[in-house]
Amino acid sequence: MSQSSKQSGKSAAVTGAGGGLGRDIALGLAAKDYIVFGTALSAEEVQDLKEASGGRVSLTVCDITKEQAVRAWATGVSDALGGSGLDLLISNAGILTPGPLEILPLDAIRHEFEVNVFGALAVVNAFLPALRKARGRIVQISTWTASLPLPFNGPSGASKAAMEVFASVYRAELKPFGIDVVVVPAGNMRTGGPAKTATALARITDAMTPEQRDLYGRTFETFANALNGMQDSGLESAVAARRAIELAEQTPAPRRAPLGPDAEEMLRFVREKSDAEQDALRLRLVGLT
Repeated sequence: MSQSSKQSGKSAAVTGAGGGLGRDIALGLAAKDYIVFGTALSAEEVQDLKEASGGRVSLTVCDITKEQAVRAWATGVSDALGGSGLDLLISNAGILTPGPLEILPLDAIRHEFEVNVFGALAVVNAFLPALRKARGRIVQISTWTASLPLPFNGPSGASKAAMEVFASVYRAELKPFGIDVVVVPAGNMRTGGPAKTATALARITDAMTPEQRDLYGRTFETFANALNGMQDSGLESAVAARRAIELAEQTPAPRRAPLGPDAEEMLRFVREKSDAEQDALRLRLVGLT
């Protein structure tokens, strides 16, 4: 990519851009004349977004749990930008590992942290030289369950909460370089996520032993139905993406800004209510009262 093409707009990198919210954010940024790079999970996703964006979004198949692959991607982006720096990094990639903590394999929980925490850290660190050049901005997509964790959804809330802590530390450490860090706790969205979530929920149920099913089968099914219902009633992905871009461009940068009315409501509840009230709500939300 030539230096002149860089001058036609700002630049952005989006992880998890092959589908769901990340895909819509990448398309939204391209429509605003950003030069957009991103990660995808398959060659099919790369081709899909190339066609959908008219070639304005350049995706790379990259497993963000592989640090060398992340570094290679970041180097390729920097080279394409001609050394002029990266204006915006949206750390969006993430996975969901639902299930009772007692029966979830520790390796499954570790993998969620590899993606949601260590992968995200690898991406941020790999792009810091380019972000410093442009005095750019990092947007960490999170979830309201990092503040109000739900039963049977522990790995997701815990991993995103860990990244929120790291984001706060980055904000302080990167302030001298003019890099803003924004945490965006998202609410429920209608993306490709609900179908994936339903599949994951069914897989956990099918893998339960008869003893585990006796312990958790009924309550986990109630949770699964509630979670699918919440996701199906969430914001349209394209609407959520437009709001995420607004937050990414807001001046001055907000430190923390919820994405969606349900996220705003949950974060307000956590600020204002007692631990006992929060415990009661988390049970009520998943039908376990």
